[in-house]
Amino acid sequence: MTEEGFQPPYSQITADIRVSANPIYLEEQSSPLEGRYVWAYQIWIENLSQQRVQLLNRYWHITDARGQVQEVSGPGVVGEQPVLEPGERFEYTSGCPLSTPSGVMVGHYEMVDREGRLFKVSIPAFSLDSPHQAVHLN
Repeated sequence: MTEEGFQPPYSQITADIRVSANPIYLEEQSSPLEGRYVWAYQIWIENLSQQRVQLLNRYWHITDARGQVQEVSGPGVVGEQPVLEPGERFEYTSGCPLSTPSGVMVGHYEMVDREGRLFKVSIPAFSLDSPHQAVHLN
C-alpha cells in the first residue's frame, strides 16, 4: 500500500475509495505537565474506482479521554482539494492537539465524481494514544 510495504494500522474502503491512517504521538511537541498532547496523523487516500474523483471537504469528530468533542470541517485537506485519477493515491500529514493523553478521531470526506455526484467517504476511527496513558483492556 505505501512505501516499502508499510501497512497503516487503520484502513477503510467506501465507494471504492480507500482511506488509511497512521497516528504518531509527538513527544517533542507535547507537554504532559501542562496538559498538552500532540499527534501527527498520516492519511492515504486511494482511488480504487474506474473514474476520476475530487476531494471537496473534510469533517472530523475528535473525542478526548474526558468525552469532550471537537468537530472540524472545511474545504479540502492541508490547503488542497486533490483530484485522483483511477489508481492514484494522495498522501498528507496533519496534526491534532488534545488536553488529555488519549482520544479518538473519526470522520469523512465529501467527494465528487466526474458526473458531479457528491458522495461521502468514511475516514476510519483511529485512536490517539500517548505513552502517558495507562491502557486498560475491557
